[in-house]
Amino acid sequence: MTTMALPLSGVRILDLTSVIMGPYATQMLAEYGADVIKVEPPEGDIMRGMGPVREEGMGPVFLNLNRGKRSLCLDLKAPEAADTLLRAVATADVFITNMRQGALARLGLGWEDLKRHHPKLIYVFLSGFAQDGPYAGRPAYDDLIQGMVGLPALVAAAGDGEPQYLPLNIADKTVGLFAAQTVLAALLQRSRDEAHAQGQFIEVPMFETMANFVLLDHMAGASFEPPLGQPGNPRLLSRYRKPYRTQDGWLSTLLYTDKHWESFLRLVGQEALWHSDPRFRTMASRTQHIDAVYAFVEQHIAQHPTAHWLEVLLAADIPVARIPGVEALIRELRDSESGPVRDYADARGHTYVGLEPAARWLHAQPVAGRAAPRLGEHTEELLRELAAAPVS
Repeated sequence: MTTMALPLSGVRILDLTSVIMGPYATQMLAEYGADVIKVEPPEGDIMRGMGPVREEGMGPVFLNLNRGKRSLCLDLKAPEAADTLLRAVATADVFITNMRQGALARLGLGWEDLKRHHPKLIYVFLSGFAQDGPYAGRPAYDDLIQGMVGLPALVAAAGDGEPQYLPLNIADKTVGLFAAQTVLAALLQRSRDEAHAQGQFIEVPMFETMANFVLLDHMAGASFEPPLGQPGNPRLLSRYRKPYRTQDGWLSTLLYTDKHWESFLRLVGQEALWHSDPRFRTMASRTQHIDAVYAFVEQHIAQHPTAHWLEVLLAADIPVARIPGVEALIRELRDSESGPVRDYADARGHTYVGLEPAARWLHAQPVAGRAAPRLGEHTEELLRELAAAPVS
């Protein structure tokens, strides 16, 4: 039986990103087999110090964003660092950074600088805002981008009227996913004509990418010119679209198809409504009366305990589940053979509870790889490798 190589085996990524968005993207590439060299300043990625730590510089967010990478510690302001970095560029397929353009220019790490040394380099620039947009050059973080793309306003509209950020770094991770996808597409494009391949500059702007992501759900009537109504998805903005209180707790269920609704009406002894009340009959009519039909579900779910609903809704093929807290979710997934939570050990024998790729491949399954590196853990190893690399 032959073992198939991982999809990005032999690809080298020079990673000058920090915090969440960039490291999330490059960790996915490492899981696909890429050799990701994480270049860090002497103080390290700021996320090393975030959260509880057992070992200095090895915080939980950092651990779960940097598995499978090698850490090269360089003071980019030091004259001798330039030679090392250019040697690394010469060996890389992809250069990815979320440093601001001014800093990149001062360090000689802009696209125009690096393509002279490596004409076939794929250069991925993760920016807060598009260079040709009105906010070009401004700093950006997850909370700011959430606010600018309207997520707090949507939460307010669907809730009690008070804007709130989502309790996730949703912008960082969403844009990180797009960035990883972009790298894969650029590598595929280059591989199709390797002999005549050219370098590529790609900007992945946080604000514009996240706006695309959010508006996909909420363009609604604004999709047309002239508009056919207000933007906003009525179902997603309904105040009744929420977990349902049972007699003894909470559950999550979604009545979506006609079959789901007909079955639910039968379960609660209201099957006559399927024929007599047009609000329930089609998705279009349910959407038009979404608050009323969801309030109907809420009223009936409250009349029985959680276990009852789990049994009868599953038997009716209606999606339903308990709502665990984060601690219970970790425990459940850690005990499951399917993951994606598992234990792994670092070189010193420390055990961590971390995450692994959730997709299942028949061949060449992506892997979580080695534990996240200590600051500069691979510096000496990489300096030896790069000493022989040419600098044009």
